[in-house]
Amino acid sequence: MNRRTRPRILVPLAAAALGALIGAGSAAAAAAPAAPPAATCSISGVFENGRVHLSGGGFTPGPAYVFGSAGFGGTVEIAQNGGFQIMNVPNAEYTVRQGGEVTQCSGFKG
Repeated sequence: MNRRTRPRILVPLAAAALGALIGAGSAAAAAAPAAPPAATCSISGVFENGRVHLSGGGFTPGPAYVFGSAGFGGTVEIAQNGGFQIMNVPNAEYTVRQGGEVTQCSGFKG
């Protein structure tokens, strides 16, 4: 090939190869849905009376059921940001159930 022919052939081929690589990466990124945040729950802030603060995040807005090993339990409304807070509950192990998902709360020190 002479010098004039080489760029006329190689430039379009290189552009096509680069376009194929970029297109494949974009398709893979678009196909992978974003994972929902994992729900978490924690026990913190032991008050003078021995009770604690219970809070969580990453849940779906709407009702959820909180139950504890000390017999305390009830429905809590998950806010639009996916979080909740319950102050002044007995110091116990807690679990949050929403739909078919169960989240064990961390931070209990019995």
